[in-house]
Amino acid sequence: MHLDMDAFYVNVHVLDHPDDAAIPLVVGGKPESRGVVASASYEARKLGIRSAMPTSTAVRLCPALKIVSPDWSRIRGCSKLVMEILRQYGPVEQISVDEAYIELSKVADPLPLVDEMVTAVFTQTNLPASVGLATSKLVAKVASDHEKPQGRTVVLPEFEAIFLSPMSTRAIWGIGPRTAEKLAAMDIETCGQLAVADMGSLRRQFGNQAESLQRRARGVDSRDVHVDRGLPKSISQEWTFNRDVADPEKLKEQIRKQAESVSRSLQKRNLVANTIKIKLRWSDFTTFTRQKSVTVGIDDVDSIYRLAESLWLENWEEGRAVRLIGVGASGLKVIEQRQLGFQFGE
Repeated sequence: MHLDMDAFYVNVHVLDHPDDAAIPLVVGGKPESRGVVASASYEARKLGIRSAMPTSTAVRLCPALKIVSPDWSRIRGCSKLVMEILRQYGPVEQISVDEAYIELSKVADPLPLVDEMVTAVFTQTNLPASVGLATSKLVAKVASDHEKPQGRTVVLPEFEAIFLSPMSTRAIWGIGPRTAEKLAAMDIETCGQLAVADMGSLRRQFGNQAESLQRRARGVDSRDVHVDRGLPKSISQEWTFNRDVADPEKLKEQIRKQAESVSRSLQKRNLVANTIKIKLRWSDFTTFTRQKSVTVGIDDVDSIYRLAESLWLENWEEGRAVRLIGVGASGLKVIEQRQLGFQFGE
């Protein structure tokens, strides 16, 4: 089963602000600070407002739109409660704060259990969710989005390809805009068309990925539910300035803040990083990243900051305005030994 909370950030906000229910509302950043929509109420969605849309665009679509900031503490608390409820019914693979897979393959009749789970989540949190039940993670996730909000979609065994057939190829996990464009150029726009497409033509366009694409279009997905998702691949922080910044002191100050945030995240997870990277976006939206590695993992603020600062100094032209700056850590490992400090050459 795949469970996806409906407009999660919005509905968490409504828990504490019931007067904001059933109005066009988004959780996100302010338009004047280049904010984006993190979550939109269904009333806002009816007006064309979507997640990741600039809030300035959202306001043009709905001048009466209400914009609120996310309450991260409340969001994380609600997410934790939802996951605790789900774990009472089976192994859970949490994908994000508002979605998870639940393994029900050992349950003789999972249908009543699905209803019980969704009811338990709603009665204990007052937060609505949509679910999909299927024989694979791929189809279950598509099914959970099929009848939102508060949808419950069941795809029975051997009906996976029929269920997916009329849907756009973009509905399938792993097919992004560029792959969809290549498929469309071959007159393949639906999962049904991809499922029966000529394999020779697919191989010429997609090489070794052709078979996998066609299997997924038929609903075949052998991935298991993984309770332990392992170490994160990276931890990063980014900041988009309200106005492009060329002041070196302000840029260094922001790099320091981001290094502190990355350090806290590493230490909270008992991790060290062997690679520190910096991301820069100029005023013309050109973006690039640079990185440096150390032989012994680090997690302290000073080491992270000094590496990030050196990367910035090596790649920033004095006086050039910066739109976005980010600091990240990768090559993560559980702490075995700490880097006591290092010095750059004179």
